[in-house]
Amino acid sequence: MFRRTLPYIVALAVVAILFVSISFARSGAPSPGIAQRSALEEATGIVQEEDLGDPLAGAIVEHAGTTAPGSLGSLITTLAKTTGIYQFITRKDGDPEPATMHMPEVKEDRESAAGWKRLIMIVIGCLLVYLAIAKKFEPLLLIPIGFGTILTNIPMGGLALEGGLLRYFFDVGIATEVCPLLIFMGIGALTDFGPLIASPKTALLGAAAQFGVFTTVIGALLLTKYAGFAFTLQDACSIGIIGGADGPTSIFLSSQLSPNLMGAIAVAAYSYMALVPLIQPPIIRLLTTKAERSIVMQQMRPVSKLEKVIFPLIILFACIALLPTAAPLMGMLAFGNLLRESGVVERLSKTAQNELINIVTIVLGLGVATKLSAERFLHLETLGILTLGLVAFSISTAAGVIFGKIMCRTSGGRINPIIGAAGVSAVPMAARVAAVEGQKANPANYLLMHAMGPNVAGVIGTAVAAGVLLAVFR
Repeated sequence: MFRRTLPYIVALAVVAILFVSISFARSGAPSPGIAQRSALEEATGIVQEEDLGDPLAGAIVEHAGTTAPGSLGSLITTLAKTTGIYQFITRKDGDPEPATMHMPEVKEDRESAAGWKRLIMIVIGCLLVYLAIAKKFEPLLLIPIGFGTILTNIPMGGLALEGGLLRYFFDVGIATEVCPLLIFMGIGALTDFGPLIASPKTALLGAAAQFGVFTTVIGALLLTKYAGFAFTLQDACSIGIIGGADGPTSIFLSSQLSPNLMGAIAVAAYSYMALVPLIQPPIIRLLTTKAERSIVMQQMRPVSKLEKVIFPLIILFACIALLPTAAPLMGMLAFGNLLRESGVVERLSKTAQNELINIVTIVLGLGVATKLSAERFLHLETLGILTLGLVAFSISTAAGVIFGKIMCRTSGGRINPIIGAAGVSAVPMAARVAAVEGQKANPANYLLMHAMGPNVAGVIGTAVAAGVLLAVFR
């Protein structure tokens, strides 16, 4: 029984770690503007107030409580009041919904970019298309994003402006969150959770790989305080989620917290996902010995169909009870996986895996490109996002490998630590990298299925991290 519940215990541990990091972040981040505050205050009884004496201080104050502003206690209280359990018990008829799924309105206050700046962005778009075709760097997303960048920056083209085709793609597919969520449904339909079910302890590696997310949140705030950047706390959260190496989740979270930065965040997320075979191997080799990489793991037990059918339902109901703000992502992931594993709706499962996800990918890529206009992209903050994204991804990989080494020691050498690098949710690329590195050290080593356990756990972990950040900062 303990083995079956271990992944969910791990998810709670990740949330607890995020509590601490976000509590620290609150003490040094710009407060959100009044327009960004949601009905969460009214629904939970907690009001966010600005400290007018210090523009870099934010506080959470309870109406009738004694908890210190910005403290860990107030943060825990905030999250406790956004759990499904609390809402089921205390909610009354007529209570307002605490959140909306629609993207916050963005004030278009940037001046139109000069022609030479647009030309630079067109060159960047061509570079993305080249990397996708010639180097095969995440071509399914980088070709639409790159080509959309070219179309967006055509002078007098108007494709990304009000009434333009790409703007419609953005308004219908991304501002409403339709495209990221449909992609998550497709991911669920494509994913086999069998390796995670067979070895629940590998969920620890997926949880450890989220360390880069909240570390980078703090890093973004430090850049704001000491390096002259202008990242708000919401921006820091959106940048940090790049460390999870999950493109749809990065778009989902940034569209809710930092829509102006969505283009740079999407490019960073998908670029680093594509660069997994280049970024991860040096980190793996640096942190492990050849003897550790040569460890051969035992064959996993077979997983029954009943277990596979029940698993997405367990994920869904755990999310409902503990973190309903992650329900859009987790719900669609669970639904897609249930289509796959039920075995009675093969047509729907194949549609979610193929035609639907392909169409949505085109709309998503072209829609995201509307945020890659010269006036939005060519700023110092973009360089900061790309740098922090790389740091986040590297830290997540390193944290997974380090925790893999710990599990290797505690298991008596039965776990190969390099599967910890697969804890980021770049499915299945990170698992393939771990398998390749294992075979380089030992040609008889086959780690792919073992690495898929933490890999799919990373998808769940990143969605949980996004749900926590939404619960606190939207």
